[in-house]
Amino acid sequence: MTHKIVPVVMAGGKGTRLWPLSRATAAKQFIRLIGDKTLFQGTLDRVADTQTYEPPLVITNDEFRFLVAEQARELGVPLSGIVLEPEARNTAAAIAVAAVIIGRDFGDHAVIQILPSDHEILADETYTRCVETAAETARQGKIVTFGITPTEPATGYGYIEMGKALPGGAHTVKRFVEKPKLEDAQKMLEAGGHFWNSGMFMCTAGQMLAELREHAPEVLAAAEEAVTEATTDLDFVRLGAAGFAKSPSISIDYAVMEKAPNVAVVPSPITWSDLGSWDAIWKLGNADADGNVVAGNATLVNTRNSLVMSRHAHLAVQGMDGVAVIASEDAVYVGRLDESQEVGNLVKTLAAKKQTAHLTENHPTSLRPWGGYTSVLNGERFQVKRLFVHPGKKLSLQKHYHRSEHWICVKGTAEVTIDDKVTILHENESIYIPQGAVHRLGNPGKILLEMIEIQTGSYLGEDDIIRIVDEFGRS
Repeated sequence: MTHKIVPVVMAGGKGTRLWPLSRATAAKQFIRLIGDKTLFQGTLDRVADTQTYEPPLVITNDEFRFLVAEQARELGVPLSGIVLEPEARNTAAAIAVAAVIIGRDFGDHAVIQILPSDHEILADETYTRCVETAAETARQGKIVTFGITPTEPATGYGYIEMGKALPGGAHTVKRFVEKPKLEDAQKMLEAGGHFWNSGMFMCTAGQMLAELREHAPEVLAAAEEAVTEATTDLDFVRLGAAGFAKSPSISIDYAVMEKAPNVAVVPSPITWSDLGSWDAIWKLGNADADGNVVAGNATLVNTRNSLVMSRHAHLAVQGMDGVAVIASEDAVYVGRLDESQEVGNLVKTLAAKKQTAHLTENHPTSLRPWGGYTSVLNGERFQVKRLFVHPGKKLSLQKHYHRSEHWICVKGTAEVTIDDKVTILHENESIYIPQGAVHRLGNPGKILLEMIEIQTGSYLGEDDIIRIVDEFGRS
């Protein structure tokens, strides 16, 4: 039995509210939006104190598995496990799986802290006190939620109304309120005693299992079956697909929190944001004297109270007030900051059209366990990519039936295998890989390897990769 807290990091979401930077295959928790760490890495940082926490358990999906492993490795944070959901079944199923695993491995008395991976939180003394209060309340048999002190009548969050005080600083929960209309949110702020629902929880494994057994038995049964059927793949645990699919797709709020009689809330006057809109990014950014938050290549003239971010082109913005201008490599979003909660509807419109649907799914930069690539230029029978390979990593030994490739070393040292020959490339050197040749690219050096890859052929899709040997277990 552990006396430390066991963190559970939920990292499977595929939100698109921060489009065009965030997409289905490039979720916001893995993007560097503020500072030099991703939101996922910031979450790991908050549970890195080994005196307080066990190594975190991460719940994610197959598509993000190498992102999770690589970003944890970058921080040097060990993980107790990376659990892969076969499909998205909402938060109740994921939390049920975590409770089953932690109850098995640490005992029913182990305290779990459930954390979304895509929130920005200032982990100061106030935050630490709130965690300590929540942990002690959880040990008393409560399921605890963190209630964020509201700073405005926001309509994008659910609310919690607190009840009577409990020993230690927590309160009972009088009621949960769905995302309100503006006038209702204003009334709750004026009345006091209402908090934003943060989506962060603490409880013992045994208490969560008991409440699931009472209020959501189908969810618990599916989780138990999925864990029993789970298999190990490299450093990952793959849940049993048949069992997991039996779980209803339901949130933990509906499944447990709104039904259980022993739910508590810890009032948490912390600096917190779910970064669910460009407006939220602007509010947390370092604004200049005109109220502008700027990141990347941009020039602003007579512009105020705006967010301007570019990952590629130079943005010139003139005569604007209260707007977001966001440029990725292949798309630009322009809209009013006070309407940025509606980006999801714009993404749905793009997804419904054949010619723009790809902009909502795939990002020009694709991350892989060895590094990644950015699509630079596409044309008929050719494609240009920038490849980047981490030190000590290598791509799979592979071949292509429909294309040839030219590789040019831009930075670092490349080890290139073509059939039975191995060649070392230095900066400004190049090599040709004929169609059908068995080949591999590796980085034997100590710095990031950057290559330009020019593909030519009748078909250039990613599914024209025949992997012969792959250290990451991909077929």
